[in-house]
Amino acid sequence: MKMIAAVIKPFKLDEVREALSGIGVQGITVTEVKGFGRQKGHTELYRGAEYVVDFLPKVKIEVAVSDELSDQVIEAIEGASRTGKIGDGKVFVFDLEQVVRIRTGETGKEAL
Repeated sequence: MKMIAAVIKPFKLDEVREALSGIGVQGITVTEVKGFGRQKGHTELYRGAEYVVDFLPKVKIEVAVSDELSDQVIEAIEGASRTGKIGDGKVFVFDLEQVVRIRTGETGKEAL
C-alpha cells in the first residue's frame, strides 16, 4: 500500500478530484497549506504599497491506495494539475505499513 501526497495549486483541486474519481479512488484528504519552492514567493501591490508574499497558498491532497493503483493515481494527479508554469507542485509517495478502519476494525487493503 502507498500513501500519495501531492501539493498543487488550489484552482486545480476540482480537476484532480475528478481525475481520481475517474480511476476509482474512493477517498482523499485535502488540506489548505502555504509554502514556496523555486518561485520564492512574489511581490504584490496593495493600495499603492508594495509587499512581499513569501508563502503562496497551495492545497495538499493525501490518498491511500493499493500498490497496483499507485502509478495510475500519480499519473492522474500529474496530468490534472499540470499548467506548465512554475509552482505546479509535487507528488510524494510513501510506503504505507498498516491501515486500520476504526469503525469495523478491518486492516490492510480491506480498510482502504
